Amino acid sequence: MKTMTATEASRNFASVLDSAERGETIVITRGGKRLAVLGPAPKATGRALKDALLPYVDTLDGAFEGDVMATRDLLTLDEPWND
Repeated sequence: MKTMTATEASRNFASVLDSAERGETIVITRGGKRLAVLGPAPKATGRALKDALLPYVDTLDGAFEGDVMATRDLLTLDEPWND
């Protein structure tokens, strides 16, 4: 795990993002104290969103419910999102 000051991270932000993209975690400090941890974003799938929408399906008006269901059906459950 790499550690750098907030000033270093600011001056080298593109490099910090490149490191995170490669899977590295960077601890950013200010005044000698841990301020933030920057690392690779976790893989996300549609499962959490699909599960979050499911309880509301029966409480929506017909048109909106149809839109929600159509959107829900488009979600992939286990394939990571790349965007």
